[in-house]
Amino acid sequence: MSAHTSKFLSYVLRHAPESIGLTLDGQGWADVSDLLEKANAAGTPLDGVTLRQIVAESDKKRFTLSDDGLRIRAAQGHSVTVDLDKSPSEPPPQLFHGTATRFLDAIMREGLLPGSRQQVHLSADDVTAKAVGQRHGRPAILSVDAAEMFAAGHQFYQADNGVWLIDAVPAEYLTLID
Repeated sequence: MSAHTSKFLSYVLRHAPESIGLTLDGQGWADVSDLLEKANAAGTPLDGVTLRQIVAESDKKRFTLSDDGLRIRAAQGHSVTVDLDKSPSEPPPQLFHGTATRFLDAIMREGLLPGSRQQVHLSADDVTAKAVGQRHGRPAILSVDAAEMFAAGHQFYQADNGVWLIDAVPAEYLTLID
């Protein structure tokens, strides 16, 4: 699997479908044949076999194929407006967020905000959170009191790849653990 092709798919399906003339529906789905045609026209060689291989082998399960295999979407992480059509779910009592230490002051003051994404991403384990935090510098791991947030009426959603999503996490629900 080409890392370049996977990154291309993430960019197109999460952030800039218009960069290759692709249109996503309201739930973020793109027609596979349209994606293949437009990816090739944009200079990224892609066929159905390679696309299915990328979906199957993506370590973070970034992409979801529809049951009939005719549509594809990013599992989460969109900066373009989509409704993943997920119902709110009760989260585990504790979730985690990995970030870089340089962002801690602002986070502890303002809470976790989605930034350029639609929602804040939370992990079910601290190992995944640390790996995410390392991508941005020296990692820091925050524990989120998801049980208390849920009891207070905050709505959590779980993406197809297991990532927990929420609109924001107020600072009072955060604890620095590492």
